[in-house]
Amino acid sequence: MTKNVSTATPLLGVNIDHVATLRQARGVAYPDPIAAALLCEQAGADGITLHLREDRRHIQDDDVYRMKPLLKTRMNLEMATTSEMLAIALDVKPEWVCLVPEKREELTTEGGLDVAAQVETLAPYIKSLQQADIKVSLFIDPEPAQIEAALHCGTDAVELHTGKYSEATLTEDKAEIAKELARVQQAAEYALSKSEQLIINAGHGLTRDNVHAIASIHGIYELNIGHALIADSVFMGLEKAVQAMQAAMQGKKI
Repeated sequence: MTKNVSTATPLLGVNIDHVATLRQARGVAYPDPIAAALLCEQAGADGITLHLREDRRHIQDDDVYRMKPLLKTRMNLEMATTSEMLAIALDVKPEWVCLVPEKREELTTEGGLDVAAQVETLAPYIKSLQQADIKVSLFIDPEPAQIEAALHCGTDAVELHTGKYSEATLTEDKAEIAKELARVQQAAEYALSKSEQLIINAGHGLTRDNVHAIASIHGIYELNIGHALIADSVFMGLEKAVQAMQAAMQGKKI
């Protein structure tokens, strides 16, 4: 991934966690998230995202190790800032690591990483990854203070949390949609004003129905989308689900 804010439509990183969720529900060997990742690549995905959680509720260590040499695009490994995860990342060497907050009782990642409260510990953690030629992204709420802190940490990218915007679209709360969309847009503008090198990504809760507005924000390089895309694949197949999401990012339907 290289900096290119002039890209007309953001790239699509597909999160395949919930293929593993389906597998883990029965404790069997299928469906295989590696097979899903490769199919997503063939369908046109620009990268593959997977979250190795501390509780291993979906993606397992073996998935990460098996997947890395097979991908033709790039791996974006989401993980908590623990010594265990650092050791795994340094061993696997994904192209990207995205540092996220993690609570064992949550259904999915709730809120962004509070970088502003952890600059002193995050900076050396990030540096240790970068010294192994792993680029680092921080999953943050779309707030200027978090962007400032991320820059102080020396991160390569930030991923703006679109969860509140996505939740508002589900309830069709027009005022809240406008508020949260403006919040993400202003955060992207602020990040651009502070650094020409910082890559700005976004994601969480995005669907074919709400993705276009986020994809249209100037400066956003990549969107990471998982749950809705995997849900779509139940009805239309994984290849078409990837292509339908890419079309929706452009404001089209297929």
